[in-house]
Amino acid sequence: MTQYLISFNDGAMDHIPGEDWADVGKASHAVVREAVEAGVWVFGGGLERQRASIVATDGTVTDGPYPETKEVIGGFCVVEVASREEALEWAAKTAVACRCAQEVRELLPDPETDELLRQIGRR
Repeated sequence: MTQYLISFNDGAMDHIPGEDWADVGKASHAVVREAVEAGVWVFGGGLERQRASIVATDGTVTDGPYPETKEVIGGFCVVEVASREEALEWAAKTAVACRCAQEVRELLPDPETDELLRQIGRR
């Protein structure tokens, strides 16, 4: 099984009227519930708008994102599925629920961390 990041940009949901947010929440939680019940949900959530901090290799912390950053992630989920096509199906469900386009990217496998997680009972 392969993990995929499904995400949307900060501001992608700005077109949604305030009175529709409850419906969007219900729809998106229904997709999460379906993914959990299907056994493909790994993790996900929305991100606080523009509240990033940048930590440099020397440990210096600055407020972020960088001024030249044009787009930042507004929300995401990770699903673990058998194929890219299945990830795209989950992204389509998420796009309908959240009323915005979703980006799908395959996560690189990390067998060493996977083994460590198995050893401690987290996988």
